[in-house]
This record gives sequence, structure tokens and C-alpha cells, in this order.
Amino acid sequence: MSDNDRPLAVFDLDNTLADTAHRQRFLERKPRDWDAFFAAAPQDPPLPEGIALVLESAEECEVMYLTGRPERCRRDTVDWLAAHGLPEGRIWMRRNDDRRPARSTKLEILRRLARTREIRVLVDDDELVCADAERAGFRAVRARWAAESAALKVAQEGEGRT
Repeated sequence: MSDNDRPLAVFDLDNTLADTAHRQRFLERKPRDWDAFFAAAPQDPPLPEGIALVLESAEECEVMYLTGRPERCRRDTVDWLAAHGLPEGRIWMRRNDDRRPARSTKLEILRRLARTREIRVLVDDDELVCADAERAGFRAVRARWAAESAALKVAQEGEGRT
């Protein structure tokens, strides 16, 4: 079976596979320091529950990554995934100037992918992303294994930053 015939397992990165707790401090100050927040991403420790789920999913599915990180973080993201032994897969990232809520940008990409492929599962820590995906007919697994961050929720929904 070629990759194109396999269903997709779509994974978020921040607080799903990568623990962002050490860089939350950059979002808790005013003004928020987005450059420092994203510059610290290569030091994110992996989240064991998310890593196990992506490796398990890769046995039956093609893995893709769907993140709210801006495109300028692509090299760091590719390097982080490789350093933690995660499957290679297409990485969908936010345009650097895109400030729409994560639930809008991610659902748009899921719908585009679903036109030609079966999406077996979306794994994301953002409750609003998961709820909208489920309303659209996708199966979503909520990544509840990372510490919640109020600042990150505001960033995802209100500021369209991650």
C-alpha cells in the first residue's frame, strides 16, 4: 500500500508533541515576545503520550503535522521532529502574516486534505479546534497531557499566533 492509499493521522505540535511550558513566560508579559517564544521551540522537551500516539498511528497511517506555528519556524520544526525520532511527514504551517484563529486555519486544511484522503484522526490540544473538527465530521483526540496555559489559549484563539 502506498502512502497515498493510507489514511492520514494529523498531529498538532505545541502541547501535543512538544512541551511548551518552558517558553510560556514569553507570552505572559506585555507586550508578548513572540520572537523569543518561537526561538525557544527547539528546546521543547517531547511529551511522551503524544510521541507514543504518533508512533503508534504511523503503523497504519501516514502522519502529517498541522501546526499554528508560523512558516518562519519550519527549519526548527523539521529538526525537532527528526531529533525526537518522529515520522517524516508533511508539515502544514501558518503563513507568517496569518492571524486567523487556529480553529479556522486548521479546519480549512483538514477539509482540503479530506477531499482526496481519509483522515483517521486529528490529535490537538486546542479544545476549540477539536470541537470544530468534530462538528465537521472528523474524529479528534484531545491532547490533555500537557499543562494548560491561559496565555497560549489567548494566542491560539484571539491573536492567531500559534
